[in-house]
Amino acid sequence: MIGGIFPVSKKDLSATWTFETEPTRVKCEGFYMRAFRWTQVMIFAIEEINNDPAVLPNISLGYRILNSCASPTNAVRAALTLASRPEEIDLDSPCPPAMSALIAEGGSSQSLAVAGALGPFHVPIVSYFSTCACLSNRAKYPSFFRTIPSDYFQAKALAALVKRFGWQWIGAIQSDNDYGRNGILAFIQEVKKLGVCVAFVGTVLRTYSKDKILDVVEMIKKSTVRVILAFIPEGDFYPLMEEVVKQNITGIQWIGSEAWITGSQSSTPEIYQAFGGALGFVVQKMAIPNLKPFLTNISPYTDPSAVFVRDFWEIMVTDQLQRVNFRNQFGDDVFFDVNGDPPASYDIINWQLTDGQVPTSVCSNYCPAGTRKAQIKGKPSCCFDCITCADGTIANSTADCTPCPREYWSNESKDECIPKMTEFLTYHEPMGIAITIVSLLGASLTLATMIVFLHYRETPVIKASNSELSCFLLFSLFLCFLCPLTFLGRPTLWTCMLRHTAFGVTFALCISCVLGKTIIVVTAFKATIPGNKFAGQFGPAQQRIIVCFCTLIQIVICVLWLNLKPPFPDMVFKYSNKKIILECNTGSEAAFYAVLGYIGILAIICLVLAFLGRKLPDNFNEAKFITFSMLIFCAVWITFIPAYVSSPGKFTVAVEIFAILSSAIGLLLSIFAPKCFIILIKPEKNTKKHVMGKTLNKKI
Repeated sequence: MIGGIFPVSKKDLSATWTFETEPTRVKCEGFYMRAFRWTQVMIFAIEEINNDPAVLPNISLGYRILNSCASPTNAVRAALTLASRPEEIDLDSPCPPAMSALIAEGGSSQSLAVAGALGPFHVPIVSYFSTCACLSNRAKYPSFFRTIPSDYFQAKALAALVKRFGWQWIGAIQSDNDYGRNGILAFIQEVKKLGVCVAFVGTVLRTYSKDKILDVVEMIKKSTVRVILAFIPEGDFYPLMEEVVKQNITGIQWIGSEAWITGSQSSTPEIYQAFGGALGFVVQKMAIPNLKPFLTNISPYTDPSAVFVRDFWEIMVTDQLQRVNFRNQFGDDVFFDVNGDPPASYDIINWQLTDGQVPTSVCSNYCPAGTRKAQIKGKPSCCFDCITCADGTIANSTADCTPCPREYWSNESKDECIPKMTEFLTYHEPMGIAITIVSLLGASLTLATMIVFLHYRETPVIKASNSELSCFLLFSLFLCFLCPLTFLGRPTLWTCMLRHTAFGVTFALCISCVLGKTIIVVTAFKATIPGNKFAGQFGPAQQRIIVCFCTLIQIVICVLWLNLKPPFPDMVFKYSNKKIILECNTGSEAAFYAVLGYIGILAIICLVLAFLGRKLPDNFNEAKFITFSMLIFCAVWITFIPAYVSSPGKFTVAVEIFAILSSAIGLLLSIFAPKCFIILIKPEKNTKKHVMGKTLNKKI
């Protein structure tokens, strides 16, 4: 004996229920054609088994089918009725048949109730439509089985469907039972992993009052969602469907669970205007041989006592007259459709929009490139504002602003990292052009002065100023004027090493020559003092030794600098966010300041010695010119240090070049301009008598 429980009626109207063979005596409302078909398929399957001796030899199957009225309470009562011993025993039967198994139930809540009641007795229970994942608990429901997959898989599939079409802001409707609550819960857990937000969850049930249904309708109308999932049985959903159609709520893409997506009620022309094009998953079907003749042969005249047949025929006669209530959009009678293949409205999705495009449903639009998401306080993660990325960061395909690499900066639209502009002192910019002109002009003046000195080397003015040291000094000044050219252009390893060491060595040579001249001037005139033999000991050899020795010390410092920690090209980012300053890093600051310090020491010695010769004869006043030149030199380099440290970027290089050119020009003009003036402009003063001066002549 096989028991069967089916929700043939849609609504239980009684507080108590007496089970009888005829469902018309039970106080239930409506007739669920789909459930009646399930009863007939069960009967058909049992008769097929009984008619085939090879399936169950010497065993016949019987059945008893009761109506649950879609109520968990009534389903338990029906189950207990079927599981108990019949009150009237057929005396002709050798042994009264016991209930071997139970086919129950369509709704998950009903199946939970039945499995909970009969599970401890290990009565096999097979469900044909209960999909709640909670029924997979083998500890609680050890004898429960089903022929339909768990909602766990449907929830994952529905979540993937939502993600596939890019819907991030959706609503949900659940039935107030285990099927709806568990299904929506599983769905929400899945979509959260995919970054989808659920705006609201409405709850309905077929027994709800109209006010509760209207509350859910208002929730739908006020929301901005355009996609709603209804995880709900067809009977529980229909009252809400009617109200949605009544209030003409369209433009919503509905997603359905398997409990209503292929139901007949949702396929009527009235419902279709709001719910047409709904998407969902159905259980795979297959054709059952000989089922259609069996269904078409159902007649109250064949077996007047057959359960529910009278109600079925009343509906079918009415349907033949109206041809509306149970005709779906595909043109076939739902009840007699036994094909396993899905209908052909599956080839093309009929989206709920006038233009037929895939609908969009988002709380906030996607942030355009160059902006980032900013969460709105108190709202789900799918609701956000778009804020422009900060400088130096970009956003293209991601939701967050990412910083650009160190050598790059964000463009104006903040959607791309572009290389930073590199800045260094170039030849073609105004400052570089000015430096080049001054350097070449200074070098040219130095060469011209050298030519003048070589041409007039036999004149008293040249002889009195030591022509050899003057030529050395002019040569070093020529190199000093060319040094700034190495500071222009993109820094490289070789130019960085050259610019600092060449500057240090040439200026050491220059100041060494000045030092030699200063010593000569002082000792030459001290020789006029009776008994002073020091001047005679300071000849050309000693002069060369002083120049070479003083220059050699600077060369040693530079060699150590280049070997231990040489200058190198470097990129500086601290001065500007949008620029990369290319400059020569000194490598060792100690070595750099040692080079400057050594030049400063030589300059101070020259200044002191020249100061000692300040009272020399007026006509031969080279000591005064040297003193003046050293004052200019020291003033330039003393102010150079703070200016060098505080100047940003390429202006640091410009400050150093300015110091080199200023000090070189000061030396050239202070020491050599007076002599060139006498030689070229006042040749009458280029005499031994004038050079020696009246005071010196009187002493001699």
